[in-house]
Amino acid sequence: MKLWLLDTGPLVAYLDSRDPAHDQADEFLGAFTGSLVTTSAVITEAMYFVSSNSEGPEALANFAHAARLLVHDCAQPSQLKDATRLMRKYANTPMDFADATLVLLADQLSAYEIATLDRRGFSAYRTPRGKSFRLVMDK
Repeated sequence: MKLWLLDTGPLVAYLDSRDPAHDQADEFLGAFTGSLVTTSAVITEAMYFVSSNSEGPEALANFAHAARLLVHDCAQPSQLKDATRLMRKYANTPMDFADATLVLLADQLSAYEIATLDRRGFSAYRTPRGKSFRLVMDK
């Protein structure tokens, strides 16, 4: 079964029809039949962005349930240290905490395909094992 990591950008864009990337996110996520996996940091970040719309948080919860979104917690002390090391390494890109958790999760799951709008970041990022990402939303 195909597995995609899911970043904040396409998740928010998919849920918000006013987002400039909505059509692109809808095309890719709406047609995807595999498993989507993300981190609790991405969910937290997305919840912040969708909360400007009163229906946004419920839409995010409904999407996560309907898509059977697999959400990994990446906030254990050792994971925080690993994430901050990555954030320091990619400070010029830059890398935020949600991105760092996805990079770490990629190696944990051996999954390197990612739905993201952050082309600059995820084109540059490498996992601790040195793996690069395939940006599935690039045509």
